[in-house]
Amino acid sequence: MGEIVPEKIFLTKGVGRHRHRLASFELALREAGIEKCNIVYVSSIFPPRCALVSRQDGLSCLKPGEVTFMVMARNDANEPNRLLAASIGLALPADSGSHGYLSEHHTFGETEEKAGEYAEDLAASMLASTLGIEFDADQSWDEREQLFKLSGKIIRTSNMTQSAIVDKSGQWTTVLAAAVLLTPQEQ
Repeated sequence: MGEIVPEKIFLTKGVGRHRHRLASFELALREAGIEKCNIVYVSSIFPPRCALVSRQDGLSCLKPGEVTFMVMARNDANEPNRLLAASIGLALPADSGSHGYLSEHHTFGETEEKAGEYAEDLAASMLASTLGIEFDADQSWDEREQLFKLSGKIIRTSNMTQSAIVDKSGQWTTVLAAAVLLTPQEQ
């Protein structure tokens, strides 16, 4: 098997609720549009020269049953009123010939905004350390984000986050966020 280097990536998210845990995961996959894929989890590298495309464009490339690589954050619970979140952070270097980073964060009790900022900060901090940008890890995300972007070495950071509160009946609730990597044969 030759090398597999994705040329496109898209971000997606979903939430599912059901009395069965696995069914709630399936419903979250459906909402994210990736239920028809045979999912292979990969780690956190955003490949060089890879294009970030819209969810719609990315979903149109998928075929039922195909093996699909993705970075996924997933969380589930059935405890009534429990807040849960799953987030993918993204950090891209200014040099498109270099790799970027994706991070996964899954948590309880954090708002969508807080979980998203954490995942984004994590991806940006991993990229910054790779690029040799010195920073104080105790600074707030806002301060580090400004430093990273002012360095001229990091061009973009963002996140895709899904949160939900388990309903009072205690149905299983699954949240997920994913960065789906599209290889040349999928396009």
